[in-house]
Amino acid sequence: MTGGFALTCRQLRVTFGSAVAVDGVDLTVREGEIFGLLGPNGAGKTTTLRAITSLLPVPPGHIQVFGHDVARAPMAVRRAIGYVPQLLSAEGSLTARQNVALFARLYDVPRRRRRAAVTAALAAVGLTEVADRPAATFSGGMVRRLELAQALVSAPRLLVLDEPTIGLDPVARAGMWDRITAIRRETGMTVLMTTHYLAEAQQWCDRVALMSGGQIRVVGRPEELVATHGVADLDEVFRAHAGDRAADGQDEPGSIRDVRAARRTASRLG
Repeated sequence: MTGGFALTCRQLRVTFGSAVAVDGVDLTVREGEIFGLLGPNGAGKTTTLRAITSLLPVPPGHIQVFGHDVARAPMAVRRAIGYVPQLLSAEGSLTARQNVALFARLYDVPRRRRRAAVTAALAAVGLTEVADRPAATFSGGMVRRLELAQALVSAPRLLVLDEPTIGLDPVARAGMWDRITAIRRETGMTVLMTTHYLAEAQQWCDRVALMSGGQIRVVGRPEELVATHGVADLDEVFRAHAGDRAADGQDEPGSIRDVRAARRTASRLG
């Protein structure tokens, strides 16, 4: 880690009508670290990620990515970020290569570099041999790796992952993390992620923030949080701060609308 900040959020607030999804979030992510944003359904995690990636409007002065204000310089922010949303899947009728090439254009990868960038991204996630197969023929784990390749094609400085291993079996989850950590080791890339697999966060994250009710409740290294709370693992720390919200099962306010908006915005990137 270099010691600088990849991301800073200051008093970030996001509302949907009268519903407050994110309520005064202060957050910093250091360059080169893997940072986990944890919390129950409806905590505000995905909304926070969409604000950081410029898919939701925020006022100037609240979010900076590598020194670029998200509100004032959204294109500079998008060029620095690779984003794997929770619900935005690859296009099944296109081959893996075509899917990644599409994102190379969306992320404004220079034409002269696109072919090499697509090839490198597919190789990084282990999809070279199936690059010309339609994505519709892929397993769930392969699709998630393809989505990771789409995010990596622009060589992002910050990789944002919303539930990157959701729905994957333990073997596929381990393989996904092997890919992510190898790429991070080789490039120094910063990773910001959400996950409901707390054992996953405890194993792979340098630091985590526990979010509940639209607010950050506690931030720290997983092992330090476990020791400070005098509990066995991060699950118990999570329950201590999330309380009854951990079982409410509610989506974040405006989530369906946001997914549709994210799809429309993603189609216009670059």
